[in-house]
Amino acid sequence: MLATIALGLLRVERGPSNGDRMLAAQLLGTGVVAVLLLLARATDAPALLDVALVLALLASVASAVFVRRIGVSPPEAIPASPPDTGPTPVNGPVQGPQA
Repeated sequence: MLATIALGLLRVERGPSNGDRMLAAQLLGTGVVAVLLLLARATDAPALLDVALVLALLASVASAVFVRRIGVSPPEAIPASPPDTGPTPVNGPVQGPQA
């Protein structure tokens, strides 16, 4: 788990895009929560369970804020096509009788 955290830190630093950095931060948060849960179980410290829970909640809020502010932009509107007026005559427009 510590290797995962170390690789996540590396990706946060070097990530080519903001999305890569955010995913690495989520990976770091998950790794830290796992380490805290293991420490809480090993040391019989229930306070670490609370810290892990709060960290997990903050990580989900951080990803929602990222998507809202930076990550995803709404799709651009597709221009509407002109209304279909039926088939176009092959020999040009139809003209009335000529005098």
